[in-house]
Amino acid sequence: MKKASVVSINERALENLRYIRETMERARSFTAVPGWGGVLMGISALLMAMISSLLPSTELWVASWLGEAVLALAIGGWAMCQKAKAVQSTLLGGPGRKFALSLCPAMIAGGILTVVLYNNALFTLLPGVWLLLYGVAVVTGGAFSVNVVPMMGISFMILGTIALFSPAEWANWFMATGFGGLQIVFGIIIARRYGG
Repeated sequence: MKKASVVSINERALENLRYIRETMERARSFTAVPGWGGVLMGISALLMAMISSLLPSTELWVASWLGEAVLALAIGGWAMCQKAKAVQSTLLGGPGRKFALSLCPAMIAGGILTVVLYNNALFTLLPGVWLLLYGVAVVTGGAFSVNVVPMMGISFMILGTIALFSPAEWANWFMATGFGGLQIVFGIIIARRYGG
């Protein structure tokens, strides 16, 4: 018969404290927001800004940016999965789940407003609405993330507000600045400071 090993209560307590500390450090430093994925999203938006500036109609311009939104969503989802896998976390729980659930309401509102504005031929409002609501989505999603994420969202909100009061001819510049430039700058910051 094997002799059972005795573990002192002090050893057990130290082991539990170590586990708790390591778990809290991982949770603090992990953000579900993908830094390098954000950079890729920004690059694709800059390319779309160049392409869409050459399109002959407003309807094609809107369709091209909606296609870009789908592409950015796919890039962001893929990058979030890669980042979670790298830190051995799951997107269905913890920071990833909170981020996604907080992000969705503003994104859904943006989709609904896009349909309403498009159906009423209010195309000039779309860039401001998209930037503003994306910013709101990032701020609310960032409430469960690192401080730089809500700052990113606020930057989008400010840019979207300015776009709403600017001439329609500047639409592509606002889209390139926000979904391209801001996304790249904050993506690099997130990637360097918080991994991937």
